[in-house]
Amino acid sequence: MDWSRIPLALQLLAIDPEGLKGLWLRARAGAVRDRVTAALTALPLPVVRLHPGLADDALYGGLDLSATLATGRPVTSRGLLSQPAALVLTMAERVPPGLSARLAHALDARGHCLIALDEAAEEGEGLPLALTDRLGLFLDLDGIAWSDTAEIPMDHKALAEARALLPTVTLPPDAARALTRAAAELGIASLRAPLLAMAAARALAAWAGRMSVDDSDLRQAAELIYGHRALPVSEAAPQDQPEPPPPDPGEETPQDSADQSQSIPEEMLVEAARAALPADLLARLTAGRAARAAKGASGTGAARSGNRRGRPLPSRPGRLGSGARIDLVATLRAAAPWQPLRRRSAQSDAVLLVRASDIRVKRFRETSDRVLIFAVDASGSSAFARLAEAKGAVELLLAAAYARRDHVALVAFRGTGAELILPPTRSLVQTKRRLAGLPGGGGTPLAAGMQLAMATATQARARGLTPTIALLTDGRGNIALDGSANRAQADDDAQRLARAIRATGVPAVVIDTANRPQPSLAEMARRMDAPYLALPRADARRLSGVLSAALGD
Repeated sequence: MDWSRIPLALQLLAIDPEGLKGLWLRARAGAVRDRVTAALTALPLPVVRLHPGLADDALYGGLDLSATLATGRPVTSRGLLSQPAALVLTMAERVPPGLSARLAHALDARGHCLIALDEAAEEGEGLPLALTDRLGLFLDLDGIAWSDTAEIPMDHKALAEARALLPTVTLPPDAARALTRAAAELGIASLRAPLLAMAAARALAAWAGRMSVDDSDLRQAAELIYGHRALPVSEAAPQDQPEPPPPDPGEETPQDSADQSQSIPEEMLVEAARAALPADLLARLTAGRAARAAKGASGTGAARSGNRRGRPLPSRPGRLGSGARIDLVATLRAAAPWQPLRRRSAQSDAVLLVRASDIRVKRFRETSDRVLIFAVDASGSSAFARLAEAKGAVELLLAAAYARRDHVALVAFRGTGAELILPPTRSLVQTKRRLAGLPGGGGTPLAAGMQLAMATATQARARGLTPTIALLTDGRGNIALDGSANRAQADDDAQRLARAIRATGVPAVVIDTANRPQPSLAEMARRMDAPYLALPRADARRLSGVLSAALGD
């Protein structure tokens, strides 16, 4: 992204934070991001910082424990959402679904705006849809060096004059229609996008000191609001539709009169939005949306509730002696409102009277490490190409595993059996050593490879890991489990093992590396309840990217 576009976006946010709802700022922590966030002081709202682990009582207010115990009566505190504010959410890519829903509800109410600081480093990471759909502006600082930046001028007097002028700025009568049709052509399904674009256009006119919005304002608004929401051209292109019947000669239709009154060319808005951001960014954001929308795809291992460690969950009622850890603050909060009544009924002057019903125990959500098990077909004349792809994909995924605590394993099947080439590991040095010089050729014992991959997944699960199987093959299995060269029996064994893998509940993905898609592999993927991907001649980087998107990284 060009640095010259960033000051304008921040100035528009300072003019109308309520209408634009906020800013999605994708950048790693550093001096460049600090230069952008320093301009947030020009917002006409108090700045409030949030973090992904924020509890409901901090957002909405609750019982003030110390004041309640001191006064002997319930005293409530105000939450962070009690008054309009500019909410700065750090580590926004980690926001849990519950908090994102609450922040989305706060944005729908009048007054708040949200600045989401997204530090995502991998494709498929990012904000949940509930927030990206509501935040009007998007800035990506990736690739911008400090030497390319400058201080962002925020003229407080000029911004105040623009805010005063904003309520009187009017839109052309056909602006809403043009922006809505442009959004539809770009593949944007949400109706919030045209509303945000209209707010941006009005803010642009107010910043220029005009009382009405012109075509240049609409064009810039489309660039700012639609650029990161648009789908790639191949996905956004509408299907061919039959042409409507021609109207009667001499009859003026409503469409004709609408076209004559249309003064804003919609093609101009579409092209402006497509030119706003590079195509690779659109592809990355689209892959992120697909990964986050995948069923059960969270990019982490299996989550389970416990009472020892992990991410804190709201405490629950419990009892002493159950082995759980007592949440002292929650227990006192539950007991505080009843103190005056208990003192009178017990005729006691005790400072605190706690009952068994007040006990609250701590809960945590633990996330296990994940292991990605590659089962690679190393048979036949194209074995070396497939192995090269698998080796490259393993190394690419392992290089990013340190931040996500992932493990990788490699199963190769060739000849008459399968071999565990690389047990689950996070060691990049060990991986390269094991992968070097891996031989290939011979028959295709597909069932043996699936059996060993399932056994490896079972062992990994017993060690507390969350396994996922990635099967790379051309589908031409010709060696049965007993080692005989029986193609029919080999196919039956593979289909039976596909059902067995499904029964274990281990997620999997089937990648068809044949020159033409194989129906037998598609059927096996259906029996395995796994995604089927046909990727002939896929290189390592593309294979790694597709696997990450399919598995929800």
